Amino acid sequence: MREAAAIRVLAVSPRFAPTDGADTHRLRLLLPHAQGAGWSAEVLAVDPRDVPAPIDPALLRRLPQDLAVHRVRAWGLRGWGLNGLSQRAWRPLWRRGNELLASRRFDLVFFSTTEFALHSLGAAWKRRFGIPFCMDFQDPWVNDYYRDHPDIVPPGGRLKYALADGLHRFLERRTVPACGGFMAVSERYIAALHERYGRDVAGKPCLVRPFPAEPAEARTRSEATDAAPRRGEERTWRYIGRGGPDLKVAASAFIEAWAAAVRLGAAGVDDVRFEALGTSYAQAGTGAKSLEPLAHATAVGSRITESTDRLPYGAAMQKLADSDALVVFGSNDPAYTASKIYPYLLAGKPLLVIVHRDSPAVRVIDEVGGAVCVAFAGDEPASDIAGRIRQAWFASGASTRVQPLNRQALAAYTAERQAVEVREWMQAVLDAGGRHR
Repeated sequence: MREAAAIRVLAVSPRFAPTDGADTHRLRLLLPHAQGAGWSAEVLAVDPRDVPAPIDPALLRRLPQDLAVHRVRAWGLRGWGLNGLSQRAWRPLWRRGNELLASRRFDLVFFSTTEFALHSLGAAWKRRFGIPFCMDFQDPWVNDYYRDHPDIVPPGGRLKYALADGLHRFLERRTVPACGGFMAVSERYIAALHERYGRDVAGKPCLVRPFPAEPAEARTRSEATDAAPRRGEERTWRYIGRGGPDLKVAASAFIEAWAAAVRLGAAGVDDVRFEALGTSYAQAGTGAKSLEPLAHATAVGSRITESTDRLPYGAAMQKLADSDALVVFGSNDPAYTASKIYPYLLAGKPLLVIVHRDSPAVRVIDEVGGAVCVAFAGDEPASDIAGRIRQAWFASGASTRVQPLNRQALAAYTAERQAVEVREWMQAVLDAGGRHR
């Protein structure tokens, strides 16, 4: 039986390495394993000079040496409000994509970016070249979170959000029905598409997977399960990731639990300071703190600091490795998935994960271990969550112990495995579209 030909993919990822955007990492992690899984890709990206994001050359190290990356220059910043990467890069990407699709054979276009307006290029290229496209929903394109929580002011203010939300809904309606298949980090994102578009989504191939784990990027560490504090030295616990009002429940509960542990004289909490790093997507030096203010007027207020500036990926991974313990704050939105849960697990540190009970992270930790997980209901009072955190993390001594990680179970969540699943999903997209392979 003849081996199936590799699927040739044009992958659209504007913030591709060495640009360190959060939405570049799924594709970056998959590509070293793509050829072995039966697919190959060329990447269409924006020149790093035109992307307001950190640059981390280390992100290039594991990419295939023969990987073709086609970069375009985005338009410069404008004075009339159209400064988003989608608006500045749409036409340059459209032109370069036309050239590539006209001169090379591609079976599929794969969009892996949270710049969702750029996904509309897929529908345009499908009309022009007859090539199917598929979409990676790392976040929802249309999000009802702020409609369901009118008391929370969205980023940028209500007017800006309303205008952007209207545009997102318009473009999604024009793009999703033409899409051949959907990938998402949360089952709820797919369910929302089904609810909005019915038959235009039903029956199309879908793949629900979080960002993959890559053990090769983790530092070699001892498998010892004891991380006892060093005598006479201050210990540092860290959270690295975005902030925001939807994390308030988890963060407030943690702070309340810690303050209670201090009041009750719990062991191992007097020499701890906590850092929240990289919590804002705003330009460096301009982000508003959202986690540190929650600790003001508490017994641990002076021990918590927040730096909103984003960290390059390599620097963030080093900070995880240099921590004495780690904490992950999850959203009160059950569809949200913490994209960096695997680097936390692979860091080999005492780890506390506080997430909504419907978060995919709960299932992952149940299967692979590696963390103390406190799951909460959306309407649960922070004081109740805090009580469970205090028992599970502070009173039990878990803050000084590394939880066993089942690496055999973790293999199902690795980039190597996900590359195979992506190949199978892409083949299903092609088969559903009736294209000859």
